[in-house]
This record gives sequence, structure tokens and C-alpha cells, in this order.
Amino acid sequence: MSAKVSRLSDVARTAEVSVATVSRFLNNRLQLPEETAARIRRAVAEHEYTPNPHARNLSLGRSETIALVVPDIANPYFARLAAAVEREAGQQGYALTLCASLNTLQREREYIARLSGSAVDGIIFVSNHADDGTLRDPINASSRRVVILDEDVGGVVGPRVFSDNELGGYLAGRHLIEMGHRSIAFFGGPQAMRSTEARLAGIRRAIAESNQHVVIRDEFFGAYSPEHGRACASRFLSSGSEATALLVSSDEIMIGALEIFRREGIRLPSQLSVIGFDDIAPFVLFDPPLTSIRQPVEMMGRRAVDLLIRSLRGEDLDRVIEYLPVELILRGSVSHPRAGKRLPPSADNQKEGNEHDEIDA
Repeated sequence: MSAKVSRLSDVARTAEVSVATVSRFLNNRLQLPEETAARIRRAVAEHEYTPNPHARNLSLGRSETIALVVPDIANPYFARLAAAVEREAGQQGYALTLCASLNTLQREREYIARLSGSAVDGIIFVSNHADDGTLRDPINASSRRVVILDEDVGGVVGPRVFSDNELGGYLAGRHLIEMGHRSIAFFGGPQAMRSTEARLAGIRRAIAESNQHVVIRDEFFGAYSPEHGRACASRFLSSGSEATALLVSSDEIMIGALEIFRREGIRLPSQLSVIGFDDIAPFVLFDPPLTSIRQPVEMMGRRAVDLLIRSLRGEDLDRVIEYLPVELILRGSVSHPRAGKRLPPSADNQKEGNEHDEIDA
């Protein structure tokens, strides 16, 4: 049988004072005459009483727990982001509650409502949807401090942390242009999302600065998913595109696209130069290893935790927006375009493709 756990009331009874007096004294919120203080200390020792830090925090209106909402913990990108948040939270003395919205806008809204009424001190929120106001309004009305991470939610008042998506598109576009490509395709995420807009804007900036006649031949938009990647690649090949290079806007899209390219016998980079975005998946092990834009995922997680905890401590950070630098990782999937090399149309789908397609994959 386990030993009886001493309670605050046991200490108060032995010391002949009230429970409130003992609690305030042990929390350094009450100064007592030395005789009374000595009685309480002796009673604490006699009962081997250990204060409950969780009860103390709750009495002070805090739990030293923060929540992280991510779209999908099975996605390696979000798994690594969650690990970074967990490490940094632990180092700063906070526990982490992890919530997965399963890539649904409804669950994102539900988690904001539930967590706002829970014991967590603050929320780090990662969305995977273009917001129509149904996220902005409950976040701004939340009783908890919220930091927006990775994907912007327009109109939210509070700290925000992103990778520099525009810089990523720019670095990829500039490299392809320097390698001699003048016709580029883009496999993007949802067209209305800020990350997609910024990556495409970066390519356009690189084109504008090049003083070369460069065109974005094809643009495809849809979910950040392998299914979308397969749909993009199939439509791209069936269109008989003249693009000699391609920027794929996430590792998840890349996984699906490579499946189709392999099935159709497309050789990288001799027939098509490819740059990815994220650099989380082990594409370094592929043949050829893939050139990619690397997002600073660990740094993003650390900065989000730091801003949230500083905000909880009273700093006014509502207007803070941080864009963390990305980097171009050169490997083997980009080469100079070869004269006369055209992509063969897909054997499975000869339907004419359209530029600027939003694909429902």
C-alpha cells in the first residue's frame, strides 16, 4: 500500500493556521511573524509536504502549457516543425499539447474555440487553408495569446513567423535562368494561399531582374499533397509543354510528380530540370539528388515559441512579423537545357492542358 500523500490542510491543521495562510506563505505572497512562519516550516517537514506546482500555476492563472495546432502530423514537414516547437518549449519550461486538424478548416476553427476555453496559456497555430475570415475572427477574439506560424492568416492581430517564401521563389528562378532556362513551369499549392503567391512572385522577380525573355509557361495550383503532384505532372506532360525547367512548391507535391515522371520515363535533368521546395524529404538519396529550396523549419519552431512566451510575459509583440531566410541547396536535378529536347506527351492522357489550372486532386 502506498504512503498517504500529505495535503495542504494537514500542514495548516498542525501549524494551527488557515489553509489560505499556508498557501500564501509557501508562495511567497505573505509575510508572517517568525514564530508563525517557523510553525509552518516545521509542519511542512513533519508531513513531508511537497507543493503541487500544477495547482500553484492554476491558482495564478497559468498552466505553463502551450498548444500547437498543425494540419497533419503524418506529413514530415509538420512533424519536424512540431518536434522543433516541443524542444524549444521544454527548454523554456513549458509542456506542449499537440493538435492535428487533419487538413480541415472546420477542425482548425474547432481547435481555436476549444483551446481558447482550455487551461493552455497560449497557442501556436499552423493553417493549411486560405482564410475567408472564419479563422481570423475567432483567433482575434480568443482569450489566449496566438502566434501564427508557417502560413499567414490575413487580418490576425498577433506575432507571426514565416519562412521567406518570396526569396525561395526568387532563388529558384534566378538559378534556372542562370542555367539558361527561358521557359519555366510551376507546380504550386492552393492559389489563394500566401505561400503560393509569394513563391510565384519570387520567380517573377527573378525574371524581371534578368533582362532576358523568360516565360512561366505553365502554372498549376492545388493542395500541398502527392495527389496534387500526380495531377500536375499528368496535365503538364499531356499538354506537350515547352517548359524546360520546373519549380515544385513542396516536398509533398514533388513526391506525386516524381511518381508520374518515373512512370513516363522522363529523365532528370536531361529532359527536365527540377527544383523542389522544403527539403525535408530524403531527396538527397534520389538519382539524381534533387536541388531544393530549404526552409528553416527548426528555426521557425524556435522563434514561434520564443515570441509566444515573451508575449505571455507581457511584451507587446502584436505587430511582429518575422520572415526567416531560406537557402538554395544545389544538387543534381538542374542542368543547362539541351537544344531539341522536348518532353514527350503522356501516353495515358493526351487531353490539352491549360495554363493557370487549379487542379482538384
